[in-house]
Amino acid sequence: MKKNVYIVVCSDNHGMQAPLIELQNQYQDAIQFLHCGDSDMLSSMLAGYVSVEGNNDWFNEFPKQRIIEIAGHRILLIHGHRHIFWSDFSKLAEYAKSLDCDICCFGHTHCYFDATIDGVRMLNPGSLKYNRDGSEPTYMIVEFCDKDIIVKKHFYKKS
Repeated sequence: MKKNVYIVVCSDNHGMQAPLIELQNQYQDAIQFLHCGDSDMLSSMLAGYVSVEGNNDWFNEFPKQRIIEIAGHRILLIHGHRHIFWSDFSKLAEYAKSLDCDICCFGHTHCYFDATIDGVRMLNPGSLKYNRDGSEPTYMIVEFCDKDIIVKKHFYKKS
């Protein structure tokens, strides 16, 4: 029997390193930690995370996007600010699809989002610092169970 695997996805911590370390300590069985940009940190401070550049990452140490393959899925990791228009994510979904990705993990909006648009599972973990919808800071766990993708929203509680 094949064991399910999971990843931790976060974004927009804007300089706060403690949440990133806490997530790594809490989810030691995760096969990957993804960061969707706007860390406002040097890459050396994001050890163990696969990260991309956000619109507030001034150090130019991260690529603008990455494609990651996990459990038979192609994941576009991107901040998304160049492809999002207000709350319309269709252009970003179209872009992910053009890269043969069936999942897109993005940030920028500081709002949790999980929906399928044009066959692409669009996942935004919200922000580890503050969510613009007034909710507590969030991140997500994405579990791969054969062909199913189970996404769970988690609230980050500062310790």
